[in-house]
Amino acid sequence: MKKFLAMLLALVLCLSLTACGGKDDGGADTTGGDDTQQTTDGETSGGDDSSAAPSDMMVAMVTDYGDITDESFNQTTYEACKSWCDSKGVKFTYYKPAGDSTAERVAMVEAAVDEGYNTIVMPGFAFAETISQVADTYPDVNFIALDVAESDVGTIPGNTYCAVYQEELAGYMAGVAAVKLGYSHLGFLGGMAVPAVQRFGYGFVQGADAAAGQTGADVRLEYVYGNQFNGDADITAYMDNWYQTLGVDCVFASGGGIYTSAAEAAVKVEGAKVIGVDVDQSALIDTNYGDGLTVTSAMKGLAATVNHMLDEVAAGNFGSYGGKAETLGLVSGDDPSLNYVLLPMETTQWGEGFSQDDYKQLVKDLYDGTITVSSDITAMPETSNITVSTYADIK
Repeated sequence: MKKFLAMLLALVLCLSLTACGGKDDGGADTTGGDDTQQTTDGETSGGDDSSAAPSDMMVAMVTDYGDITDESFNQTTYEACKSWCDSKGVKFTYYKPAGDSTAERVAMVEAAVDEGYNTIVMPGFAFAETISQVADTYPDVNFIALDVAESDVGTIPGNTYCAVYQEELAGYMAGVAAVKLGYSHLGFLGGMAVPAVQRFGYGFVQGADAAAGQTGADVRLEYVYGNQFNGDADITAYMDNWYQTLGVDCVFASGGGIYTSAAEAAVKVEGAKVIGVDVDQSALIDTNYGDGLTVTSAMKGLAATVNHMLDEVAAGNFGSYGGKAETLGLVSGDDPSLNYVLLPMETTQWGEGFSQDDYKQLVKDLYDGTITVSSDITAMPETSNITVSTYADIK
């Protein structure tokens, strides 16, 4: 009898230990331990159970004209997507179309969906026609389109969110800064004449004109598009002529990697400067071309938009955004850093003519409507205080 009870007690103890330990091979791991989560690149990032994304959420990005090394629009969007996904343990990848066409972009969206990606981020005006072709075909996929306006798409599908930016405001800020910091012969080198680039440029013209009216400075402005989003020998030679022959002292390079040509030319002329675009490009330009070369950068909140929208997808709130287009600009007159269009507070080369306080006042005046900036891109803005010379596309 004692032997039987001893055997029974041993059996109960064994079963108890089995129930308290490990996991069932067919179920979820419910044990404690390392809460790191696997990312798409095999790296790990700290898990955050309080803001965990749905287990089936997968994010893909498709590039537009360029790739994720354009040091501007595509790269910023890619890095924001990857950072967000790494922090949440969400699988992420990107796709680069084989060519610059709607058909190639559609093919990449189809490839992403076929591989299970259900949230697709598309940065750039070029995706308008892509959305028209794919959104209805894949009703269960969330599409996030940056720099795509409602007028580009027509009726926005219910599974698509579009965001555009008031680039004219960031361009205006940069134009004011350039003139008030003492630059009197400006240049605008645009990538391609697409709406976002045009708004940057026309805002720059308006800002320079307004600042010249306030300071009485004699300001000239040269204006051209390279017709591509990267620099090359031809565009650098064109910029050499601007800086060395025409006497241009500051060029706003707006269009992906086209800044390289402006920087290569500027570094050859003492005192010549450039203005960056989309993100704070000062570290990139100054490190690669010359210390102090960047006056400022006309930025827009690409990363902030990506982070916000992916948060909303993860929270199950995308339905509140689908079928809509938002124009993102100023959301605060008191704290410029909260806005979707801005200058970098830390790296702008502030001076007596244009200080941080002057910038904050400018933002306040733009926010409350004391200063208005036209977003019309049908024609070059009229100016009364500066001379603007426009040129045919370089390429």
